[in-house]
Formats: sequence, C-alpha cells, structure tokens
Amino acid sequence: MAFELPPLPFAKDALEPYMSARTLEFHHGKHHKAYVDTLNRLVDGKPEANMSLEEIIVATYHDDAKSTVFNNAAQVWNHSFFWNCLKKGRGAEPTGDVKKAIDHDLGGYEKFAAAFKEAATTQFGSGWAWLVFDAGKLKIIKTPNAVNPVAGGQTALLTCDVWEHAYYLDFQNRRPDFVETFLENLVNWDFVEQNLAKAMEKVG
Repeated sequence: MAFELPPLPFAKDALEPYMSARTLEFHHGKHHKAYVDTLNRLVDGKPEANMSLEEIIVATYHDDAKSTVFNNAAQVWNHSFFWNCLKKGRGAEPTGDVKKAIDHDLGGYEKFAAAFKEAATTQFGSGWAWLVFDAGKLKIIKTPNAVNPVAGGQTALLTCDVWEHAYYLDFQNRRPDFVETFLENLVNWDFVEQNLAKAMEKVG
C-alpha cells in the first residue's frame, strides 16, 4: 500500500498567531507531501513498499545506497509526529507523569526548557530537537537533517522542527524566537503524556 499524507490534526489556522495558516500550507501541503510522494516513488515495486515507516527507517539507516529512501521515510515520520506535538495554548508547564519525569531526570521544567531551547537553536543547519525516553529516563537530543530517535532505538516524546521551512515565513531567521514560542504556546503535553505512558508500558 502506498504511504499517504496524514491530515493535520487541527485546522490550518488553528495555531495562529503562533504558527500561521500560510506556514502550514507550505510545510504540510508542500514539504510533507513531497516527502510522501518521493518515498512512494522510491519504494514502488521494492520490499520497502510493504514495510512500515519505522521498519524502513531502521533498515535503511547507515545504508549509503539507500540514504534517499531513509531521508524521505524519516521525514514523513518526523512530520507526522510533529503535527501531533502542536496544540494552541497547550504550552507552558506539563503535569502528571511527564512533570514527574522531567523533575527527576532533567532537574525541573526550567532546566528542561533551557536545554531543549539550546538543542534546537544550536543544531547547525537543518534538523530537529527531541525529548526522548531512552534506557528508562528522559533525555534531550538534537539530530541533523532527517535523523530521528527511531533510527537510534529511542522513543520520541516531543519534537520541534528546526528546518527553516518550519518557521521562516513567520519568524524569518529568528529561530530562537520560534523555539521559545513553540515551548510557551504550542506544545501538546497531552500527546507527550500519551507517548511516555506507552514507553513506560514497554519497559514494564
């Protein structure tokens, strides 16, 4: 079956004024769609066509001959995950088990926010900042280009896209402002809580 572009989990103007409908028209409707279309073309008639995105990512990571397949599969996965990380007005501080884990593993919300912002703003060129569950604890990582936690055997809990197409129409070259806006106004902590619960179930 061909991979499909998932619909946004909100209306295109639902995140304004923090993320504009115009940004989402390009980011989701053109960039994300292009990754989906390219991946389908690359895997057509090949074994990868019958694999899940996660399976393709793991199988093609570090395989130079399949780097284009990896890049497009990972970017399809990354963007699908990113959309679910967004919800207007749901930024600020988390609650529940996520808060407890951030307090225990990362020294509290303020230290988490500072470290996450640093990861996002210091990622050279295109890439992603992530909050992940790894070896039983929360960690903050940054990855270049399309690389994601799936490739590294970690569980993604939250991500911020720091490719320029994610923020340039709204923030131009002010990536730090975009990341701060993301943390303060757009993080869907309910989604993060769901991801953490599933990750903790897996480790018993």
